[in-house]
Amino acid sequence: MADTVKRARTPRLDIAYEDRGDPRAAAVLLVHGFPDDVRTWDGVTGSLVEGGYRTLAPYVRGFGPTRFTDPSAPRSGQVAALAQDVVEFADAVGVDRFLLVGHDWGARAGYAAAALWPERVRGFVALAVGYDPPTSRRRPSATQARAFWYQWYFHLAHGRTALEEDRGAFCRLLWATWSPSWRFDEAAFNETARSFDNPDFVDVVVHYYRHRWGNATGDPRYDSLQVRLEEAPSIAVPTVLLCGAEDGANLPAASEGKERYFAAGYGRRVIAGVGHFVQREAPGAVSDAIKELVSSGTRTRP
Repeated sequence: MADTVKRARTPRLDIAYEDRGDPRAAAVLLVHGFPDDVRTWDGVTGSLVEGGYRTLAPYVRGFGPTRFTDPSAPRSGQVAALAQDVVEFADAVGVDRFLLVGHDWGARAGYAAAALWPERVRGFVALAVGYDPPTSRRRPSATQARAFWYQWYFHLAHGRTALEEDRGAFCRLLWATWSPSWRFDEAAFNETARSFDNPDFVDVVVHYYRHRWGNATGDPRYDSLQVRLEEAPSIAVPTVLLCGAEDGANLPAASEGKERYFAAGYGRRVIAGVGHFVQREAPGAVSDAIKELVSSGTRTRP
């Protein structure tokens, strides 16, 4: 059942979020991806709160009730913007240091936030997506390129129109193909799909993928962060990556061989029988990884 939605004002956004647990407890920021929303964490937050943590789950820009504060601001989806949103959200809710958990877009934002603001991040649990700094815009493998069909489609006017005209059907197809063995509940999908009615959803989504592959300019206010990310900074934060063996969007092979980027411990685990939505399909594994990361400090295991 959804918690009461709260609001946090940042320099760029009016962020809607859910807040559970003791406000004095150690904070865990849970950042969702595309196409998803805060309901993706429902199987995780209960265990964390029972374990003595406070969970904060914001609706990412372009999703749910979150809104831009400036009607004329570019509806940027670039990773630098998403990363700064994480830190500005933490500032707005009065949290100095936090454990960060990110899925999909949230994982990419998390890697960037951990690289640029390591003093704020106690540890990072990434879901589904390996570290992929902008300097690695090299061609993906043929099998990965095929899995990224929707990203190429969004570079076309037809792709944008397809998403805009039937957001629910488009995103339902992604859920079904990205997690082929998962039989998700239609009511649960429909509840999350309401977040795709955000008036900025299409603009943010299309810009995210066009900018990722160098086919759209970024918002100038993030230029300095973008330059730093282009340098492929190492991550001085203990990190664990969980990915599904059946992920149809980010193939497990795409996250191999990333150890060189991590300076404070790194572990990667591939979960059998799970697709892209690790936190929905195997919430216990996510909760366990979070608790293990906190208890082990900088130590991680493969």
